[in-house]
Amino acid sequence: MTDQGKINREGARPASLFERADAAFGLDPRKEGLKLPPVAPNLPPVPQALRRPAPAPATPAPATPAPAAPAPQARPQQAAPQAAPAPQPAPAPAPEPAAPPPPRAVAFNGPFARIDREHLRDGGLIVPEDQVTGLLEEFRIVKRELLADARSGASPLARRILVCSPHSGEGKTYCATNLAIALAAERGLEVVLVDADVVKPSITERLGIEAEEGLMDALADPRIAAEDLVIRTDIEGLFVLPAGKASARDAEYLASVRTGDVLDRLTEGAPDRILIFDTPPALAASPAAELAKHVGQALLVVRADETSRAALEDAQQLLSACGDIKLLLNAARYSPSGRRFGSYYGAKGK
Repeated sequence: MTDQGKINREGARPASLFERADAAFGLDPRKEGLKLPPVAPNLPPVPQALRRPAPAPATPAPATPAPAAPAPQARPQQAAPQAAPAPQPAPAPAPEPAAPPPPRAVAFNGPFARIDREHLRDGGLIVPEDQVTGLLEEFRIVKRELLADARSGASPLARRILVCSPHSGEGKTYCATNLAIALAAERGLEVVLVDADVVKPSITERLGIEAEEGLMDALADPRIAAEDLVIRTDIEGLFVLPAGKASARDAEYLASVRTGDVLDRLTEGAPDRILIFDTPPALAASPAAELAKHVGQALLVVRADETSRAALEDAQQLLSACGDIKLLLNAARYSPSGRRFGSYYGAKGK
């Protein structure tokens, strides 16, 4: 017998869900004032297949132990604010290496000699203490041009002046000696008159002094220092380097590297030092051509009415190693400009 038959036989209305709940749990919707809609009588029972299975009682999940609370850690104390570091001064730039000091000029340690002034007058040379003459004025003009080029040149070569002539007897030694005396009169200037005419040396004879060793000895023997052979004179600013002992190898000595070393030593570190070389005639011997490689100026002395043009051109070619060759006319009987210094300085004022 189905549930429906029970309802029909008993003739009573089936209980609603709320009524059943009240019967089971003591909940009376009428007492609570709930208004329930009327349930249609004689509802057919719900088929078994449509009934939802009662949910299985939930199996309680095993309790997961709560993670242990982390142990309280000491809170790091915040460091006290530090004062800003004082600005450091910028490092000083490294000092540049000091330039090496300029070389010092060598001192002349040769013997001392007094020059006989009367001997100079007899030779027609300039005497420093005498009154101004036409001869002195002529060489003053010559020395001004040579000094201008010597001081404007950056190389010590410009302070080395060679005095030469094409042939002998044209006055080269006479001009070289007078030029050296005139240059020595310049304040603060040192002039070394070098007798490079090793074949016929005559500088010491013209000045009236004696000497044995000189330039050729220093070139032949590296143990001899040229500055120890330079003669100091009683003319302020004038020094003399004699020719020295001649030998069969003089030309080879002059052509050696030793010549450049000796001359460099004499002029290094001495911007106010002038070297004057009296050499043999260019067309008669080779020393003039060899020394032309070591000087910056050459003074070619030609004698008026005697030196030919061909000889002048040949001598100039032999001295071509020097880039600055000047001509000096000697023993001229007239002046194209009409200039006569002797008559001017010899005249007395009225």
